[in-house]
Amino acid sequence: MLDVCLLGTSGMMPLPNRWLTALMTRYNGSSLLIDCGEGTQIAIKEKGWSFHPIDIICFTHYHGDHISGLPGLLLTMGNADRTEPVTMIGPKGLERVVNALRVIAPELPFDIRFIELSGSVEEIRINGYVIQAFKVNHNVICYGYNIIIERGGRFYVEKAGENKVPQMYWNRLQKGETIHAENRVYTPDMVLGPPRKGIKLTYCTDTRPIAAISEYAREADLFICEGMYGEKDKEDKAIDHKHMTFYDAARLAKAAGVRELWLTHFSPSLVKPEEYMEDTRAIFPNSRAGKDGKSITLIFNPDE
Repeated sequence: MLDVCLLGTSGMMPLPNRWLTALMTRYNGSSLLIDCGEGTQIAIKEKGWSFHPIDIICFTHYHGDHISGLPGLLLTMGNADRTEPVTMIGPKGLERVVNALRVIAPELPFDIRFIELSGSVEEIRINGYVIQAFKVNHNVICYGYNIIIERGGRFYVEKAGENKVPQMYWNRLQKGETIHAENRVYTPDMVLGPPRKGIKLTYCTDTRPIAAISEYAREADLFICEGMYGEKDKEDKAIDHKHMTFYDAARLAKAAGVRELWLTHFSPSLVKPEEYMEDTRAIFPNSRAGKDGKSITLIFNPDE
């Protein structure tokens, strides 16, 4: 299962009850952040989650409202005696940007490993996560992310028997291991059925609506997408600044066939997002206005 929490839902500037952009997930003892705006540390504490398991930090892009909380977070993690390395993923220039921010956080007891993105689509496998990064359309290089938890096929005793697989190897094969023993090679497909649908979270912010987003969000269990503006008269402003309206996001969710849409990255002028949800749900009924601390646990489909 994958725990998901919207830590901050504000764009451009924080508000008294709305921190800047950040998302946190937890899976199998590892935590992942996407973006780290101002107030991220406070939001984590308010949620009651821990800094210590944060192993991966992904950045969509390097505007201040998406990365300004990083130096303080790193200092806090260091002061908590963390020694395990942290992996950071983001557009080209990541190491230069982070090292510049670290002028005020120069000494850390853990290493930082950088993965810089340059392709239109890239995939990273780390700590049980499959992270897919895909380029979107903002006024600087910006990426959306899929966070995927894969799920193996169902175990079949009959299949193991037909393939004469010794019982002592069943558990290891179920975990995906290939075993060389007794002058034979035992592979997972000798005991498992085809892979089943896993868990898929899509996160996308600071972009115009483009076909690639609905393509990569296809059949996501949860699609978290920016809705900078809910007001119908802000469409031109969204186009000029390369952002999206609630209705752009809803149309993408509908095209992608996602299970649920959460809106985030609201303009500071958008005080009450719920006022615009009726028209949004007319396009995609399972739409929700995000808010700081909103969370969900995504689970595998028990019927598959």
